[in-house]
Amino acid sequence: MTLIKTTSPKLHREARLAREKLHLEGEVPDGVLRAEIDASWRRSLSHGVHFNSKHELALESSASLDVLLASNRLLIDAALPAIDYLADRQGKEGLIILANSDATILAVEGRADRLKGSGLQDITLGACWSEAARGTNALGTALVEARPTMIDCGEHYLDRLTDFSCTSVPIYCPQGEILGVLDLTREGPLGRVHDSTALLAMAVSQIESRVFNASFPDQIVLAFHSRRQYLESPWQGLLAVSLGGQILAVSAQACQLLHAERSALVGRRCEEFLGVDGLQLLSRLHQGGAGSLQTAKGEFFYKTLRAPQRSINVSTPSRTSAKTAKPQPDLESLAGSNARYARALRMARQGLANELPVLLLGETGTGKEVIARALHMAGSRCDKPFVAVNCAAIPEGLIESELFGYREGAFTGSRRGGMVGRLQQAHGGTLFLDEIGDMPLALQARLLRVLQDRKVAPLGAGEEQDIDVALICATHRDLKRLVEDKHFREDLFYRVNGISVMLPSLRERDDFSDLIGRLLAKLDAPAMVLHDDLSRLLAGYHWPGNIRQLEMVLRTALAMREPGDTVLTLDHLPDSMLDELNASERPQSGSIRENELELIRQSLDSHHGNVSAAADALGISRATLYRKLKQLRS
Repeated sequence: MTLIKTTSPKLHREARLAREKLHLEGEVPDGVLRAEIDASWRRSLSHGVHFNSKHELALESSASLDVLLASNRLLIDAALPAIDYLADRQGKEGLIILANSDATILAVEGRADRLKGSGLQDITLGACWSEAARGTNALGTALVEARPTMIDCGEHYLDRLTDFSCTSVPIYCPQGEILGVLDLTREGPLGRVHDSTALLAMAVSQIESRVFNASFPDQIVLAFHSRRQYLESPWQGLLAVSLGGQILAVSAQACQLLHAERSALVGRRCEEFLGVDGLQLLSRLHQGGAGSLQTAKGEFFYKTLRAPQRSINVSTPSRTSAKTAKPQPDLESLAGSNARYARALRMARQGLANELPVLLLGETGTGKEVIARALHMAGSRCDKPFVAVNCAAIPEGLIESELFGYREGAFTGSRRGGMVGRLQQAHGGTLFLDEIGDMPLALQARLLRVLQDRKVAPLGAGEEQDIDVALICATHRDLKRLVEDKHFREDLFYRVNGISVMLPSLRERDDFSDLIGRLLAKLDAPAMVLHDDLSRLLAGYHWPGNIRQLEMVLRTALAMREPGDTVLTLDHLPDSMLDELNASERPQSGSIRENELELIRQSLDSHHGNVSAAADALGISRATLYRKLKQLRS
């Protein structure tokens, strides 16, 4: 890691002389400033930045700020823990600033009140601190230099920044491009520059690890080094490997450790460099989170950042036991003893294998994403990406760029280099569109065209790219009613509704006890049992939150255990949760007419307004249900 040299009082004097020359003659004097600062001042001058400029550049609107933050959400989420840590250590002295690859500020922590009172009012969210906009400053200059950069008092190009010093370290994405920059700005000279730079470098290493990890949620991700003590340091290498054993991404440090260029590593088989294939590597990682590998390049010590839980074929040479490798739940076990549900899941698996889309219907919390992942793992695409998109969780203005991606400069605040959309990320694998019933109507037409043509064009790009995805959609809403109300396109409905599976609500399942056992096993407590009183209480509750709510109750009970407890009782639940579980499902009425209407309402609610399904559950015809509703409401 290359650093600009430590500054000194002599350099402060030289900076003042250079500034005087700039003021008097409008030129940067030769041989006065450090070479790096000299080059930056000359670039600033060529960009037309005036040394006494006070112009504040920020985003035009809050909507633009929302787009900026959302399009950089991965970086922000990865950086927040490091920013909080630095704020505790350095926040009393100055500001900790996170910016994207365009030097646009994404987060600010620390003594903002004090420094803003000193003329830094434009260090704020959405403000651009590129070298072209503000002249020499560590945020912008580090991006130009593509290396850690320190700017001491007087070395900033703008006059109003002469009392401040700053240190910045670039943040790299798994593909080796600059993703952003982390900065520490404070009043006064740099002082102990090596301490602050080392602290920032360590924080950036942690951020890059989190970004790397989050970029490959269903693949193997590990950190490694030839020396054990360098793990969790800025010098560790990062590696992403598919379950099939293909190298997907490497960090710059990994390239150095493996003595190879990134282009020579990505796409190659991991056994060429690590001495083991993908399944053997996964087996090792399941045996322990850390260890060492003997490779052609020597011994490497590693730490697991991500090791997907996946069952391993018994014919594969492996030392992983059933106890150490937790298999993904198979479709049969997810259906429990419900034969009709099991048949629907088998048909969904077969339909997906034959390129038919699958539509999962059910109440919130019934496990639609769990089913989708199980379908993916049961098919031939199991070693390819599984990409999930919650259409209800993404702001309407951002879902298009999230799905289709965009090219650099497609809109204000777009990320340098653009962004690969979820459709392209899922190429070769499975795309799961959760809550598709909440997708904006205007976007449905574009999705329909993509599904028909199997081509996608990112925003701001003219060329289309082929995509090959298996499609699974899910919703808790009645899509037929949405079609009737003109809130969902009819042609898109028939495009996504290939094999339809209705996921039963928890209160409709007859395998409640078996389900509790599976959840306890999932929560690493397979030997725990429930006391009869707790079992009766749970069995009598109506579970509006379905499996998700039940899992949270079990998590809470397990968290309240004392050492040696093997039975979960009512005493393991807090009073607030007991009160909720003891509450009756709905108040009873003495009127037969009211009871009949309530039964109809319950059935319609549990089937999301699907009249045919509600009538079947009540044992009456659809026409009879309509007639009774009309009579009861009259």
